[in-house]
Amino acid sequence: MRILGIDPGLATLGYAIIDKQGNTFRALAYGCFRTEAGLPVEQRLLSLYRDTDRLIKEWQPRVMAVEQLFFNRNVTNAFLVGQARGVCLLAAAQNGCPVAEYTPLQVKQAVVGNGRAAKQQVGAMVRVLLNLAEIPRPDDAADALAVALCHGNTPPGFALRRG
Repeated sequence: MRILGIDPGLATLGYAIIDKQGNTFRALAYGCFRTEAGLPVEQRLLSLYRDTDRLIKEWQPRVMAVEQLFFNRNVTNAFLVGQARGVCLLAAAQNGCPVAEYTPLQVKQAVVGNGRAAKQQVGAMVRVLLNLAEIPRPDDAADALAVALCHGNTPPGFALRRG
């Protein structure tokens, strides 16, 4: 099963493509899409949409796993991240790619075994689970890999939402 993991953000959006065969995971591609802070928000969102759409078309994932937005004290930032998530969900819908959403706690629990794990622990376990030479960088890419692994390790019906 091919999974696209997304760690949403307006400035930096982490993505990961992994394959799951049985109980084995393999990272095929991962990284980040970045947008320029000086551009209007709508142009930044368009860039993220196009990048996500291209990923889906190129890799043909069976599902997109997305980290759910958690409550953030910075309301403006939360809205911007929510908008970035929205364009990813739109790209998935337009390509007929189902979506599964997971909270940060679910992701950490699935990857590390502790829902309160630190970012360093998540990155270290991602490296081990995917047999990577080093911890993936930047953190947004490691988080996207973790979201994809979370989906791969979650029984059907346990995602927050499946589309």
